[in-house]
Amino acid sequence: MSSTKSRYLIGALAGVLVAGTAMAAAGLTAADRTSPQPSGAAAAASAASNFGPPPGAPMSFADIFERVSPAVVSINVTTRVDVSRMPRQIPGLPFEFRPPRQGGDEDGEGEGPRGPRRQSAGSGFFITADGYLVTNAHVIEDAESIKVVLKDETELDATVVGRDEGTDIAVLKVKGSGYNFVNFENSARPRVGDWVLTVGNPYNLGGTATAGIVSAYGRDIGQTFVDYIQLDAPINRGNSGGPTFDAYGRVIGVNTAIFSPTGGSVGIGFAVPAEVAARVSRQLIANGKVVRGYIGATIQNFDEDMAAAQGMAGQKAAIVAELIPGGPAERAGLVIGDIVLSVNGVRVRSSSEMTRQVAKASPGDLLRLEIIRGGKPRTVEIRSGVRPPEAQLAGGPGGPNGATPGPGRLGPSAGQSLLGMTVAPLDDAGRRRAGLPADARGLLVSSVERSSDAAERGLQANDILLRAGDRALAAPADLAAVVDQARKAGRPSVLVAVWRGGRTIFLPIKIAD
Repeated sequence: MSSTKSRYLIGALAGVLVAGTAMAAAGLTAADRTSPQPSGAAAAASAASNFGPPPGAPMSFADIFERVSPAVVSINVTTRVDVSRMPRQIPGLPFEFRPPRQGGDEDGEGEGPRGPRRQSAGSGFFITADGYLVTNAHVIEDAESIKVVLKDETELDATVVGRDEGTDIAVLKVKGSGYNFVNFENSARPRVGDWVLTVGNPYNLGGTATAGIVSAYGRDIGQTFVDYIQLDAPINRGNSGGPTFDAYGRVIGVNTAIFSPTGGSVGIGFAVPAEVAARVSRQLIANGKVVRGYIGATIQNFDEDMAAAQGMAGQKAAIVAELIPGGPAERAGLVIGDIVLSVNGVRVRSSSEMTRQVAKASPGDLLRLEIIRGGKPRTVEIRSGVRPPEAQLAGGPGGPNGATPGPGRLGPSAGQSLLGMTVAPLDDAGRRRAGLPADARGLLVSSVERSSDAAERGLQANDILLRAGDRALAAPADLAAVVDQARKAGRPSVLVAVWRGGRTIFLPIKIAD
């Protein structure tokens, strides 16, 4: 489980089980208020024999379940346990345990050890009559074999068409035709509070229906490309990959995760919205992979504290922290410190929202970014590239010009005191020790006052300040001028770009009274 989802159970593995749930909502039928009302004993007898739910509650989900459940399947997956990840030290024994080799000689030649097979289970659903199914990517991760079990218990072999870890969506294919299938709903969606129904395979029980409501939209649980739907229908371990249905039996989401301190349902589940799942599924069927737009920029949230430092009170946006040398954004003229307000007319209020808008583009598409630079609005048009694999992006650009930091501590120990930090110009020796190119400019932090806001924000000795406000820094006088300008403008803080360990981050530092 990733650190960004430490409190979420992704994949809902219960021992050897992983299953997915589906949600469907029944039509709403209010109790009849116009019929004559009996009194006394007759009223009591009538109430007992003619139970009616309160206004707004569904009479039953049975019709919806009968219609959609034949399209929902159980998915049984066989994988091999990675022996290299198994514990090698048995408690109480003074020696290390080594699993026996499979093939090869005692000198270590031949194949490495293969672990025991592991069985897990998930859910999925047909989206075409000719055998294409959707499930979660993590349900079939490292699968050695995949079996799809229909409602009538027919077992079919499935092959992987494609997986997209960015959205946790996968497409499978089984042979044959004439399968019952369901459709994604992309034009409308239930309101928060509307009923929904799930059908899936919790704890490998198969064919299980649970009902609830839409609790919220736009939940961020750590996935870059998805704003999740929050649901309160019971979703348990083993519900991954199943559909979420609206009151008309249309798929509004694919269940992916639950929030739970116990491992079981506490009424907080999350589904990938149908619009995302449908788009990804189409690409996987057509190409076997998902291609996303890319501009070659590292961005971060531009929050209210940063906005106050820049004289843009209340503004939320994204700010450009780094550029890939020679990338689409740099070629188009985007610069570090640009504040991005919208992409192709769609307002962005965070780095995640901007990344999602850029990712929707196809390679070669023109992206129109509305930005603020130097306090003035501008438009930058960028021709989208192809987003590299996430593992490659995790390495980052390495520094202002693609360099990586070298070992050793940086000097000097003397300098000018500003914003609770002692700073001095970055010299050649400092550049070499930091692994920066010869033309890199900035201010080296030699010390930070413990009681300062800079210390509170995490600034530390040997950090390098690249920018302050809209100004590149080369000497302490540059930073002093920005601080003075901000003080005269009545701003509470100064926005500085800090480089550390090959990454740049913007931080608002308060101006001392």
